Formats: sequence, structure tokens, C-alpha cells
Amino acid sequence: MEIWYTEKLEIEKGRAVSYRVTKTLESLVSPFQKIDIFETQSFGRMFTLDGVTMVTNKDEHSYHEMIAHIPMMSHPNPQSVLVIGGGDGGTVREVLKHPSVKEVVLCEIDKAVVDISYKYFPECADAMKDKKVIHYYDDGAKFARENKGRFDVILVDSSDPVGPAEVLFKEPFFRDMAGALTPTGIIATQAESFWYHGDVISSLFEFIPKIFPEYGYYYTTIPSYPSGIIGFTFLSNAIDPYKVTPDVSRLPKGLKYYSPEIHKSAFVLPEFAKAFIKRKG
Repeated sequence: MEIWYTEKLEIEKGRAVSYRVTKTLESLVSPFQKIDIFETQSFGRMFTLDGVTMVTNKDEHSYHEMIAHIPMMSHPNPQSVLVIGGGDGGTVREVLKHPSVKEVVLCEIDKAVVDISYKYFPECADAMKDKKVIHYYDDGAKFARENKGRFDVILVDSSDPVGPAEVLFKEPFFRDMAGALTPTGIIATQAESFWYHGDVISSLFEFIPKIFPEYGYYYTTIPSYPSGIIGFTFLSNAIDPYKVTPDVSRLPKGLKYYSPEIHKSAFVLPEFAKAFIKRKG
């Protein structure tokens, strides 16, 4: 009998995405969420949280490289980095490709995500064993609030705005992150798809201009996520994302998706999507 996993988060809007499963590797319920690991026919190993796809072998690089390298290549000298969420380790892996980095603080609310990633996604998770990585299992909003002026780059590698991640899409959290930045610091947050979630993006950019003088929205393509793309906010007190020219001498070797050309083009949006982003001037 064929087994299919169907992501149903959008099903009330008449859309869903399904994958043929060749084997269920593990299924458990943590204190925060349901975790499933599948082997799939088309995407290799797949990690889901509460029925929503987080990571697959086939395309995780397109997400992790873009959430990390756009802000890391935009900052002149990133040394201290905070990753909120991201317990699979892929974002940490990409951050560590920058030799200027002295510390990476991983603040993941659910230790079970980290533990199961070590078991099934070592190509991502083993980076979290690096001596530069400091682990905290805590609420990301609380951690940002308690660490003022500490970080050059903050990356919010979150799931969708439901359950434990809902607070990560609210104005108080963004104000807490702003307080945790150094003067030239940069934030990138997972910010949904402009095809499906214009309301979420618009709600973010209602308050973002009140907090950050420099901001923007960029995206990556990723076929295992609904609509095939996912976007990110870019937020800073000092660095205009639209004026950044990446220094190719700092480009990490062996990347599969990110490039200086992709960096510039990722901020170029379709006309309809521009309406979701409030811009200056």
C-alpha cells in the first residue's frame, strides 16, 4: 500500500502538498510539538513539525544558505551571531563558514529538535557541536530581551506563525531583537511566502518601519515548501539591504545556492508582492 504524507496547513484555503513516503523513521511528541522523520521518494529524508515540512535532504541548502549568507555577507565583520530556532543545525552550519565569527548562540526552545537532528540530519546538525556554538534551550524572545547590544547578526529560523513560533511574528519580539543588536547589526527572519501569505508579510511591515530605519524583504526558492518559495525580512539600524554589494573575497567556498548575483536579485520582487512591503520615500 502506498503511503503519502500531506502537509495540510493550507488545506482550509483549498491547497495542500503531498509526498510519497517510503518509510517512517521516527515519530514522537515533545513538550512543544509533534516531530516526524520520513524517508521520501523525491526529497530524501524529511523532517516535519506539527505536520509542516521543515527540512529535506534535497533542498535544505536553498533555505539555510539564504537565511544566513544574505545578512552575513551584508555585515562588514560579523563576530557574534544569535540563531533563534534552527535546531536542525543548518543555519548554524552556514554561519560557521564565515571565519570572522567568534561565537554562535543557538537558542532553540525544543531540545528534542536538536537531538533528533543529530540522529537523522548529521550533515546539518553536526555543525552544532563546534566549539564556537553555545546552546540555550529557552524562549527566543526572552533571550533576546535579556542580551542587549550583544549580537552582530540575529537569524530567526522559525516555523510558521502558529504554536510556539507565533510570538516570533509579533512587534514586541522585533523590538527585543532590535535591542539585542550592535549598532551595525542585522536581523533576518523567516517571513513566509508572498504567494500565499501576503497578509502575514503586510502585518510585519506595518510595525517594522517603526523600529528599524533600514529594512527589506528577500526570498529563496525551495520546492518542498508550499508555493515553492519562502521569504525573509532584512532589518538593520545602519545597513541598507538594497545598497549592499557583496565582497566576493569573503564568499564561502562550495555553496550550492547563494552567490553575489543571487544576493542582489533576491530583493527584486514581483509587482504584486511589492505592495506587501512598506518602503521609505
